[in-house]
Amino acid sequence: MTLTDDLRAEALAGLERVGATLPTAPDGGASFAVRSPLTGGDLFDLPEDSASDVDAAIEAAHEAFGRWRTVPAPVRGALVKRLGELLTEHKVDVATFITLEVGKITSEALGEVQEMIDICDFAVGLSRQLEGRTMPSERPGHRLMETWHPLGVVGVISAFNFPAAVWSWNTAIALVCGDPVVWKPSKLASLTAIACSALLDRAIEEKGAPPGINNLVLGGREAGEALVSHPNVALLSATGSERMGAQVAPVVAARFGRALLELGGNNAAIVTPSADLDLAVRGIVFSAVGTAGQRCTSMRRLIVHEDVVEDVVARLERAYARLPIGDPRVDGTLVGPLISTAARDRMQAALEQAEGEGGKVVVGGGSHEVDGAPGAAYVAPALVRMPEQTTVVHTETFAPILYVMAYRDLAEAIAMHNAVPQGLSSSIFTSDQREAERFMAPDGSDCGIVNVNIGTSGAEIGGAFGGEKATGGGRESGSDAWRAYMRRATNTVNFSDELPLAQGVNFG
Repeated sequence: MTLTDDLRAEALAGLERVGATLPTAPDGGASFAVRSPLTGGDLFDLPEDSASDVDAAIEAAHEAFGRWRTVPAPVRGALVKRLGELLTEHKVDVATFITLEVGKITSEALGEVQEMIDICDFAVGLSRQLEGRTMPSERPGHRLMETWHPLGVVGVISAFNFPAAVWSWNTAIALVCGDPVVWKPSKLASLTAIACSALLDRAIEEKGAPPGINNLVLGGREAGEALVSHPNVALLSATGSERMGAQVAPVVAARFGRALLELGGNNAAIVTPSADLDLAVRGIVFSAVGTAGQRCTSMRRLIVHEDVVEDVVARLERAYARLPIGDPRVDGTLVGPLISTAARDRMQAALEQAEGEGGKVVVGGGSHEVDGAPGAAYVAPALVRMPEQTTVVHTETFAPILYVMAYRDLAEAIAMHNAVPQGLSSSIFTSDQREAERFMAPDGSDCGIVNVNIGTSGAEIGGAFGGEKATGGGRESGSDAWRAYMRRATNTVNFSDELPLAQGVNFG
């Protein structure tokens, strides 16, 4: 039995535990292969849903919306609470699928499921706090207020790198807001989606909620385009590349729908002379090499003061040289595989371009062989010294490459930081309160996430997640991100026996 056979058996056992079954394609129907990056081998063939299949799912969701929106929000919250309980019960099962399909090390995969559990907790509390506001009216005997109502069907397109958490951010919030969900996951993480959707279906059945509020469609471009263009999808939440976002946004806008986009992130950290370098190096390494550099918040640029840059590079070089690379299921492994050999090829091309633009690879960058996985793409994370921010540094490569550059003063560092098209996550390492406040000021970091003395990765669910510029401007998860999933109504109530007009208008 090969390693791929072992993974296949492990996946089938996990599906049985969560109560899911593998869908099968009808005779002659289109299908696609589910591949594990751990070995590069195929695990299963799954049916590829057509545009008509997506239309049917959206219509089922739209029909269920008519009933779900009238269910009291705290009752909707009880459904999400049950989903969180099932995720807690099957935390290891879901994490195992994430590792099998994405290659995350066990602790990161478990952390992703914990994030799902946390957002369920957040959404349950939110179900009793979907508040409006009352404002003073300029007219006597009148009350002016805002109310929030369910929006409609929410379409979710998720990427491979967070195959479960991003769905849960959207779904937990959407459900308590009264919105059904149609989910099209990445083809690279379909098993994780099948498992998560099965757990939600169990919660729906137990709580007597309309089954049409949860819909899963599998496939690629055809399914995605059908979801993006459908007039009954009130909100389209899409996570992926900037190129994908540029295609999605105008289609949704043309039909006057809402788009919530989470796109690229060419994230950077600034290290000042006052920084605690031991702390900084730990934060930098996790942000740069966690999930093999395949997080949207992965650190890709490091801007270090010229007085400490040599020390920082030497510390990082020693840390990179000791990174355990290999099977992500093995205790002690910190770097698993890239998602595909194509991702490895893009990494190699970026390193060659960096060297052509005057850069020097300090450590890493080569392939790493793992027994029993000849088709996999394991690589050594690369640390690259760059003389300046060249073309390759301005381009996000979804791989563990960290470009290091020097700066002279903080104004120059912030200008370098903001010089890329993306604006997702950022950080500064400093012990100087003035430097920290300067970085968080209106003319500091232009990102949606601005951190001090932690890396660019590892956001908590309590804060809204998202970024600016080419990152898309969307916000998911905590804070007031729920407002994207609801519509606002401004209400004026006249409880007097007069009819005064606003702004003193006389229409007598």
